[in-house]
Amino acid sequence: MMIPSNHATEDLTALNARFETADPSEVLAWAFSELGDVVVACSFEDLVLVHLVHERWPEAEFVFLDTGGHFPETIEFVDRIEREWSLRITRPELGPEVAVWPCGTAQCCALRKVEPLQRALAGRAGWVTALKRVDAPTRATTPVVAFDEKFGLVKVNPLATWTDDDITYYIDQHALATHPLWAQGFASIGCAAVTTKPVNPGDRRSGRWAGGDKVECGLHEDPFGESRW
Repeated sequence: MMIPSNHATEDLTALNARFETADPSEVLAWAFSELGDVVVACSFEDLVLVHLVHERWPEAEFVFLDTGGHFPETIEFVDRIEREWSLRITRPELGPEVAVWPCGTAQCCALRKVEPLQRALAGRAGWVTALKRVDAPTRATTPVVAFDEKFGLVKVNPLATWTDDDITYYIDQHALATHPLWAQGFASIGCAAVTTKPVNPGDRRSGRWAGGDKVECGLHEDPFGESRW
């Protein structure tokens, strides 16, 4: 079933009801068959989504936002998996404006993440993310399928209902490599200048922009301050 051009609420409601207890592979099968022209945006913090897609759709396109501020370990990890799994990864180029806004400043995420992703998604039917409801309070109402007004296409979150235990189990069952910074105590990994180990027990994203008000980079936050997916 395709989401029609008017993105009717009842169609999204029906899809999300259908996928609420579905395996992520079923959601991905729907996205690739019904939407067709989709890309997978991934930070490579873990390999669960990458593996799920690559196992069945080895020619799928992945987008990795190389902000110029990642930990060296992140870049090495992405390069390694790209090489070993023969992934097709697109890395949108940064514009010259980033030189004026160093990592961690007000416009940094807009220029290093949002704008490059907008270019990568232009003309596409949908994009797939690794968002999970357990990631943060700001993501607690994440639907499995939504129409993304910011980018103008369908957004698919096949892991939305999964817990951290589900992720760990999948990694163990498939013997997937893990991000090298996990072994050092990092739990949510972004740019080096604004990422620390978790500062609050039980909140693995509490090391992102620690000490400030920022909780999202702008790719996923709701611009209305409420659950309007």
